[in-house]
Amino acid sequence: MISEFLVRKFVKNYETIEDEKTRNAYIYLGSIVGIICNLILSIIKITVGVISSSVSIMADGFNNLSDMASSLITMIGIKLANMPADKEHPFGHGRMEYLSALVVAFMVMLVGAQFIKSSVDRILNPTKVSFEMIPFILLLISLILKLWLSRFNKYVGEKINSSALKAASVDALGDVFTSSCVIISFVASKFTTIPIDGYVGVLVSLAILYAGYSLVKDTISPLLGEAPDEELVKAIKQGVLSYDNIIGVHDLIIHNYGVGKCMASIHAEIPSNIDLVTIHEIIDTAEREISQKLNIYLVIHMDPMCIHDEKINAIKGDVQKILFKYEQIKSMHDFRITEGKNQTNIIFDIEVNFDEVNTVEKEEELRKNLEKDIKKLNPLYNCIITIDKYF
Repeated sequence: MISEFLVRKFVKNYETIEDEKTRNAYIYLGSIVGIICNLILSIIKITVGVISSSVSIMADGFNNLSDMASSLITMIGIKLANMPADKEHPFGHGRMEYLSALVVAFMVMLVGAQFIKSSVDRILNPTKVSFEMIPFILLLISLILKLWLSRFNKYVGEKINSSALKAASVDALGDVFTSSCVIISFVASKFTTIPIDGYVGVLVSLAILYAGYSLVKDTISPLLGEAPDEELVKAIKQGVLSYDNIIGVHDLIIHNYGVGKCMASIHAEIPSNIDLVTIHEIIDTAEREISQKLNIYLVIHMDPMCIHDEKINAIKGDVQKILFKYEQIKSMHDFRITEGKNQTNIIFDIEVNFDEVNTVEKEEELRKNLEKDIKKLNPLYNCIITIDKYF
């Protein structure tokens, strides 16, 4: 397979994809291959477009030119993203990779908008397209090259989990479709005087605009703060729970500062009767080992839990029975009790499905219903409930 050959030839230590230098080498290879391929494609198509007077072929050629610029900007973005942390950016510059992809997306949309105008003008003012066999063969070759480029970007993007290269793969696959339409219109021009070239040019331009819009959507999401990857969430929780005397976890928060640059914090529940020095050593070890294993910066907060008090456990069991009746509630944590003269405070957090409890009104309704049900256990119970969202 050509993709594997290129990786083995030009990426040193290609098997250690978790290493930042190796990952960067993959991205540089993908970008260089993209630059070379798209430069060849743009030269072929723009030349054929000029010779045959086809606006759709020229639009497709300039689309490849924007793809070449995309690969170039991706390289620059990765270079900037790997600048070391400084006083103003203590967690590095990893988000520059997303910003570079965003610049590319707007460039793609600009090309699409420009060629919609040119294509509509061709429909209103038709010009005969000249069909010739050699340009036709060149277009077929360019189609095959673009299809291979899509598969190559997908292979490398999935190998290192690069959003930029995955986006480039989808974009290249979309180009295969638009190029196919261009070739069909080029052949059709030989048999009809209808300005089909202009209509196809509009379709190609709309496809370019959609590709740009999709790229904007994909790159803005992590910048705004999208939900973390489920596999990473699962790995962190299971990792923390694997250590001695940690009986539960909750309130996991993950901040993304770029691909492979995440900071996470999590609360770990521990028995309250354990020696502080002992549990602190366990927590320190967990932070260090999980951070190294998952390539993140992990901070663990300790929550002491009174698990040997029969009275607290009995009340907790009664409250849990009530919570099980509510399908939107996933779990409960941080359960504790403070007793006074006139009331007993029942304090706990619940984790709910975001889709089912997604407004302040729904939160308040759930909280009131829970308080009402728990007071049936004892009128002196005063509930202090914190609602956490599970995304």
